[in-house]
Amino acid sequence: MSGATNKRDLRTSRPLWADSPGLGVPVHPLKEAISVDVAIVGAGVTGAFMARELSRDHSVAVLDRRPPLTGSTLASTAMLQWEIDLPLTALTEKIGAEKARRAYLRSFDAVQALKRIVAEERIVCGLKEQSSLYLAGDTYGHRALEAEAEARAAIGLDSTYVGPAELRDRFGIDRTGAIFNTGSASADPGRLAAGLLRRAEANGARVYSPVEVMKAVSDPDGVTLLTDAGHAVRAKHLIFCCGYEFPEGVPTPGARIISSWALASKPRATCPRWLKDTLVWEASDPYLYFRMGGDGRLIVGGEDEESPDAHEDQAKRKRKRDTIAAKLKGILPDLEFEVDYSWAAAFGESSDSLPSIAPVPDMDHSWAVMGLGGNGITYSVIASQIVAAAIRGKTDPDADLYAP
Repeated sequence: MSGATNKRDLRTSRPLWADSPGLGVPVHPLKEAISVDVAIVGAGVTGAFMARELSRDHSVAVLDRRPPLTGSTLASTAMLQWEIDLPLTALTEKIGAEKARRAYLRSFDAVQALKRIVAEERIVCGLKEQSSLYLAGDTYGHRALEAEAEARAAIGLDSTYVGPAELRDRFGIDRTGAIFNTGSASADPGRLAAGLLRRAEANGARVYSPVEVMKAVSDPDGVTLLTDAGHAVRAKHLIFCCGYEFPEGVPTPGARIISSWALASKPRATCPRWLKDTLVWEASDPYLYFRMGGDGRLIVGGEDEESPDAHEDQAKRKRKRDTIAAKLKGILPDLEFEVDYSWAAAFGESSDSLPSIAPVPDMDHSWAVMGLGGNGITYSVIASQIVAAAIRGKTDPDADLYAP
């Protein structure tokens, strides 16, 4: 493909992060049968966190039918929030006060753990501390947000309700209210996942690609994976980290696949200073969310639809891009930006905004991580902690929160 027009078309149909430097991950062909302690299916960010954690004391093989990072990882806007899509008050009504409290606190702890991992492993991924601003919308209005801020503060989270006057004066946004939180972050998801996989490789893990797992059969001592490479993989433990691609034969209660859209502006967009340190999203359905990238790009997403394939419609992608840009201007009319990238992808989510991190029924020694939703990277940290604890013969105190 050549010529300015063709390059432009390609550029605006791929995620921003696909052009990031430092995405290289060593991969290996599966040339013979192998035996390992842990086999991980999926070389995206979830599999990367899992491989990094378990490779510290186990032999690990990561298998993917595509090159690493080519699933939904690069489509993420990488707003690394501890806030869950379902507010604490609504989650309390759904699963009870004690479990909702633990879910929110565990999510907060996971974001802090993510920051420590990046620092300890010296992963260069543009990680940045962020506050967040949750705007009143058509799903939860200002009264609901005021109650939500009180509920979060009551369990020790740094959440403050912002009234309409302060919201206009401090942020230039005309809404009936908002919640201001601290403790979140942002990053380049591709470089984060690549860095984690390289650290796992340094620990002895191997990434095999392209290798498709055709069938998995368990027995009392482990799991045998039959692959399209013609060689079997024998593992003591198997972990499915397939993102939105639910493994065949694995039950998916309450999980569904949605389509989501995003765009990024050209660098150095004209934005208010506070936006450089603040993630913004709204209590609407569908909701809009946006942040600044390290190079001064606006990164914006939203317009989700409950459809597994709507993201493949190129005409819809262009309409969604225009809708997202218009909604953003509606929130911050003085923004000046030009769209440089636009993309769409599928994601898996659940009915209660909590993922499924659990053993696979009727398949011994196997786990599946599914339904990560809008907190995919945060939940990937939690998944690596829960599954690693189980493989090491321990029980994570919050494992029950993520059982289907």
